[in-house]
Amino acid sequence: MSHSRDLDELSAEDHPYTSAVNPIRDDAFDLSDEDKIERIKKDVENILHTLGMDLTDDSIKGTPNRVAKMFVKEIFGGLNPQRKPKPSTFENNYKYGEMLVEKNITLYSTCEHHLLPIIGRAHVAYISSGKVIGLSKMNRIVEYYAKRPQVQERLTMQVVQELQQALGTEDVACVIDAKHLCVNSRGIKDIASSTVTSEFGGKFKDPQVKREFLDYIQLDTEFE
Repeated sequence: MSHSRDLDELSAEDHPYTSAVNPIRDDAFDLSDEDKIERIKKDVENILHTLGMDLTDDSIKGTPNRVAKMFVKEIFGGLNPQRKPKPSTFENNYKYGEMLVEKNITLYSTCEHHLLPIIGRAHVAYISSGKVIGLSKMNRIVEYYAKRPQVQERLTMQVVQELQQALGTEDVACVIDAKHLCVNSRGIKDIASSTVTSEFGGKFKDPQVKREFLDYIQLDTEFE
């Protein structure tokens, strides 16, 4: 697997829909954040007006601006590569050669099909081949790729590929267990179900190593 090109430097033409790259246009960052907020604000105003809401009411008149700012600077802030966390890797001078697991990383994302929340936990692990990464950076990588319109399968792959690139090793794994409100609150309205996705690289494809990781995060054997 080549790590010569950053995931966010690849255009939609480089990969099919099913790839680990979000379908972002080449002109996605021609507008400033403030310009985007103004445009989205007008769009939200139009949606609410079309739905019949009274935009002069004190409770709702500020909603278009709040939603626009939230879209650009918060829940979809991970679309902007300027917000990408720096890897902060270090030499593994203490020669730790076992698995490192960061589990129960709180995950908030947004389903790109209905723009409804995805809420869950990410569990990430790697085995060092000479480099280690700051623990908080693993959380920040999850957060960065989550803060965009997403599908859970792609998000899982992106976390693994970003860590593989930063650490210079294929030995990275990620499991995400999350609830999708497009399933829980609409459509089938199944509030109990959750979705589990996984990506295992390098040594984590070995059944024993995979089993060790899953034991650490206390998931069932469905991935074996």
